[in-house]
Amino acid sequence: MATASLEARDLSKSYGPFLALSNLNLKLEGSKCVGFLGPNGAGKTTTLKVFAGLIRPSKGHAVINGIDVQKDKRGALASCGTLVETPEIYPALTPRSALMMIAELRGVPKEERTKRIDECLAEVKMEEWSDKRVGKFSKGMKQRINVASAILNDPDIVILDEPTTGLDPRGMSEVRDIVKSLKKKGRLVFMSSHLLSEVTEICDEVAMIDHGKLLVYDTIANVSSKFSDGGRTVEVGLARPVDKEAVTRSISSLKGVTSVEVLDPLNLRIRLEGGVDVKEKLFNDIASLKVGAISFKDASLALEDAYLALIKETV
Repeated sequence: MATASLEARDLSKSYGPFLALSNLNLKLEGSKCVGFLGPNGAGKTTTLKVFAGLIRPSKGHAVINGIDVQKDKRGALASCGTLVETPEIYPALTPRSALMMIAELRGVPKEERTKRIDECLAEVKMEEWSDKRVGKFSKGMKQRINVASAILNDPDIVILDEPTTGLDPRGMSEVRDIVKSLKKKGRLVFMSSHLLSEVTEICDEVAMIDHGKLLVYDTIANVSSKFSDGGRTVEVGLARPVDKEAVTRSISSLKGVTSVEVLDPLNLRIRLEGGVDVKEKLFNDIASLKVGAISFKDASLALEDAYLALIKETV
């Protein structure tokens, strides 16, 4: 099977005098999850709608697996599943009946529909709800059915437009786990989001866009390291709440520590001077304090720093 690919070639889209996309060039290949970041109005949804064939570009081309979407929409989207914005499901339908209707519209062979629907419901963990009416579902459950509809044709590319927006914490966690499972099956997942922590957790690479222009596309590690403080900030997780002042005083006295911030009763953020050797010694010193430390990791600020720096440069 050929490597899955998405490519924007000089992609532009105008709405009257407003330029939503400006000569966007971006090529994604392989089995991975790419996060699509940018502020509101940056052009993320417009880009995904062009790839999904929902709108036509003013200039340029959207290409899926080598096929131009504008020239052959059916052929291009045959290997692509899309979930753009949040479609509604008729409340009187069950997940099975809704997916059966979608399978028919998408041309899934009749003899394969039941099997494929069962597989999709299992993939989004909705088997036990398959014959219940959708009208009684939570937003998170409905979104899982929407994801199932996007993978009905077993695509090798999945496009998701802010799939966790509007969900409660449990629903967000459930949908994120499903997105992680999508890329494990060898798919190329292109997911827009406005949540930096979500992209860091799920994605392998990130593309940032603002004012319709691509700012950067690289692995999260490379983008983060370019704008980070060189790993000089770490976060320490605690097994139990401790005396804030005592712990802050004890850790502040350790070699290399410049500041200690208590994020909440179970998490600390520590800034330090020095390299890996200082970090290694700090790890051992904190363990010797016996404050109940159960995790020690680089702070998850790097992608945020990169995002803020890049977006600020375009304002």
